[in-house]
Amino acid sequence: MSSKAALRIAIVGPLPPPSGGMATQTRQLKELLCAESIDAEVIQVNAPYRPAWIGHVRVVRALFRLVPYLADLLQAASRVDLFHVMANSGWSWHLCAAPAVWIARLYGKPVIVNYRGGGAEEFFARSIARVKPTLLGAGLIVVPSGFLESVFARYGMATRVIPNIVDLARFSPTADAARNARATSPHLVVARNLEAMYDMPTAIRALALLRQRVPGARLTIAGSGPERSSLEALVRELGLGNVVAFPGRLEIEAMARLYRSADLMLNPSLVDNMPNSLLEALASGIPVVSTDVGGIRFLVDDGNTALLVPPGEPQAMAAAAERVLSEPGLAARLVRNGLAQVQRYAWPSVRELWLGAYRDVTASGATMSHPRGGGA
Repeated sequence: MSSKAALRIAIVGPLPPPSGGMATQTRQLKELLCAESIDAEVIQVNAPYRPAWIGHVRVVRALFRLVPYLADLLQAASRVDLFHVMANSGWSWHLCAAPAVWIARLYGKPVIVNYRGGGAEEFFARSIARVKPTLLGAGLIVVPSGFLESVFARYGMATRVIPNIVDLARFSPTADAARNARATSPHLVVARNLEAMYDMPTAIRALALLRQRVPGARLTIAGSGPERSSLEALVRELGLGNVVAFPGRLEIEAMARLYRSADLMLNPSLVDNMPNSLLEALASGIPVVSTDVGGIRFLVDDGNTALLVPPGEPQAMAAAAERVLSEPGLAARLVRNGLAQVQRYAWPSVRELWLGAYRDVTASGATMSHPRGGGA
């Protein structure tokens, strides 16, 4: 398949708003494929509720979204050549990804399951007997990291690694990206959803500890989620009300500006795979301190492209942040190596991987995936 082939692809996944990892990847991939003269359309799993007030009625709202979603899948199956299904764990798998796989199979259309998210290990441990038959119905399972590749392999499923894409035209360093961090008032950022698995309290407590040595340090937490009120209470309890900002979930241009204003990014997550926020920070020339969980080690190298610390340890995160802020040579090395590393995730590097996957799955039909051996 050449880049000019008249291939028709249905990408099944979420779209912004709100901006987020999978939604951003769905939107970016659609735009990039269309630029390759591939006829790509998105079957949106998070389409707005109609009527809008249904979105406030729990349980019923799922039905109001599911029925039109299934209708969209059925209509797309009659006109596309291939389904590209963005998949995640939990209810997202059962309500969004699995129906798309089975409808594609019903119509004899090849399907790629593009599985992402750091929670796969826990999800498979409790649900593999129900999930595996659907996964093996895909023509190809694609994961964004070696971490998820290893998780799937433990359950006897072969995968192909194609990394996430970062938009280097949008996320780029300022002219002085290798500058020393501001000595008296460094700006730290976190860009994750405000959910328990991303452990924002560790970042906030790390800031409190860091300020004992760097009194002017401040933190912006860009994201939204159910933990916001408890996090704001923690900020007040620690006396950080004037130095921790919660701007909510930022759209992509505002996020790029935030990175350019920052001296350091913190990633305190307890569960992770290949977070877009880390790629965006690296591309923006910002040093990164992250917890060493899930697939993070497949994305960055400790001491070379980021500093890694154990999860749930504010003292370790504060100490690593202080190192970066106080050692200009270390900060410059992390920035320089991060900018080089992130080139692997730009479209020119990822392009042929996706075009090759489409070429392979359409040439082989809908049943490429085979277990490596071993049962569920």
